[in-house]
Amino acid sequence: MFRLWIKIIKDNRLLKDTVIEDTSDKTRTHKIFDGIEEACIHFDLSKPIWLESTISDFKRLSKARFTQDNFIEPIDFDYMELQVLEEDFL
Repeated sequence: MFRLWIKIIKDNRLLKDTVIEDTSDKTRTHKIFDGIEEACIHFDLSKPIWLESTISDFKRLSKARFTQDNFIEPIDFDYMELQVLEEDFL
């Protein structure tokens, strides 16, 4: 099973969160992109843009923060954080 925890943070407080589970045979990358898309629909947000800094943080920590710089539309929170909770290892 593959699980992503996606949180919306403002003023160091958790406003909203969701856990996305994926049991498909897709690649890790597809599971992450599908999870972000599902969370953005759930939170009624546009999909964020992956900047180089976001990609490098995610590669190192399996965690990424999406700030206003990652969104085209204005956001009413400080950042959206994505963290891999559980991963399939074959």
